[in-house]
Amino acid sequence: MTASSEPPLPYEFVEPLVTERLRLRLQTAADVDDIYAWKSDPDVALYQLYEPLSREEVITRVAEAAVSARLENSGDWIELAIELTAERRVIGSIYFTLAQDSGAEIGWALTAAYHGRGYASEAASAVLELAFGRLERHRVYAELDPRNAASIALCERLGMRHEAHLVENMWFKGAWADTGVYAILAREWGSGEAGDRLTAAD
Repeated sequence: MTASSEPPLPYEFVEPLVTERLRLRLQTAADVDDIYAWKSDPDVALYQLYEPLSREEVITRVAEAAVSARLENSGDWIELAIELTAERRVIGSIYFTLAQDSGAEIGWALTAAYHGRGYASEAASAVLELAFGRLERHRVYAELDPRNAASIALCERLGMRHEAHLVENMWFKGAWADTGVYAILAREWGSGEAGDRLTAAD
């Protein structure tokens, strides 16, 4: 992990993040069909804050994400398309937003057919590298539904610790729901220990 000599913020996301199998880039109108495939899927939406979306709702959200590229203040966000290079299709998205006190939040969603192949780990690792390198963030956290075993396992493989379990702290889809909080610090990511936990499973 190396920080740029440029000031960390403001940061304009322009160039894709490229990994062995993926390109993480801004969404475009051409991605609507691929993104609709999972944002309309009840199984994928089960632990997300949204209900399954209509195609028209996806078009609106993609348009918003396509122009949200500047990170400067707390609350600024990007939601990157996870493009599988070999198939030239979008299989998921990864969300990143600035938080106070040099923090940031990360989140992800993946088309069900591509679960279990390590794509979420690969994408999240690239975003964490950006967060702790170029953006010089101190801490990155994820908030998730404690029933979401796959996301919990991913957090653990990324080296994120379980910091909190908030009991019935939010009204979620017609019922009170808990929230789990996982986090990792820059010095922990840079130690190499977190990367050693990554495996080829989501």
